[in-house]
Amino acid sequence: MELAIIIGIVAVIVLLILVRNIFIVQQSKAYVIERLGAFQTVWEVGLHFKLPFVERVAKKVSLKEQVMDYPPQPVITKDNVTMQIDTVIYYQITDPKLYTYGVEHPMNAIETLTATTLRNIIGDLELDQTLTARATINGEMRAILDEATDPWGIKVNRVELKNILPPTDIQNSMEKQMKAERERRQNILQAEGTKQSAILVAEGEKEAAVLRADAEKQAAILKAEGEAQAILAVQKALADSLKLLNDAAPNDQVIKLKALETMAQVADGKATKIIIPSEIQGLAGLAEGVAETVKKVQ
Repeated sequence: MELAIIIGIVAVIVLLILVRNIFIVQQSKAYVIERLGAFQTVWEVGLHFKLPFVERVAKKVSLKEQVMDYPPQPVITKDNVTMQIDTVIYYQITDPKLYTYGVEHPMNAIETLTATTLRNIIGDLELDQTLTARATINGEMRAILDEATDPWGIKVNRVELKNILPPTDIQNSMEKQMKAERERRQNILQAEGTKQSAILVAEGEKEAAVLRADAEKQAAILKAEGEAQAILAVQKALADSLKLLNDAAPNDQVIKLKALETMAQVADGKATKIIIPSEIQGLAGLAEGVAETVKKVQ
């Protein structure tokens, strides 16, 4: 009876031991197993059994991407300005074995490495470069950290400068500078507007002057054309009148001579009025008719 009880107790103990050595590794997890103090294997997702008293789970590792947010750290720029910069690191464990045995306290090692790397990079930059070159700083830090943590089984995916806080006096100076820059841009825009307005006014005045000159030119041309047409009409009337005088006394040589002389003057544009020769004053009726004809034309 006592033997059966002992066997039962032993069986329960063995069963408990076996149950406690059965492990189920979850997704995105990895177990580092040691046998008699030495590395044995890495358990991945699934059901596993550990040899009692011989093997042990040295470390349980998460394979998910993780985030570390470090508090602000003082750094000095190339132009001796002390700033507070806090960084954020996104990393992932890619090799559980190296992560377990590569370095003692890997998170503290990454934090220290991040601080020293940040100081080295910022120390080569001036204040203005530090404020405007975040992407460059992030890229350099990621490359350096990723290379340094590779023997630790860690991959650094991203590094971000969360905040850059210059000293208060520098911030005040920057705000004044930004305000002055905005005022300068506003003055430039106002000057450009005034300039464009003056240009448009000048162009308008120029176009108005051109239009006025063109109108005066057209008026002068029309006036000249009118005067020319009037002269031509007078000349035609003179020619017709002289022809009438010549026809009235075809045998009078004096009248012919005077008629030819007057017609020549008309042809040259020198005669714009009929001058009745004294030799034909006796032909009063005909002279009156000629004068009336010219008067109507004029």
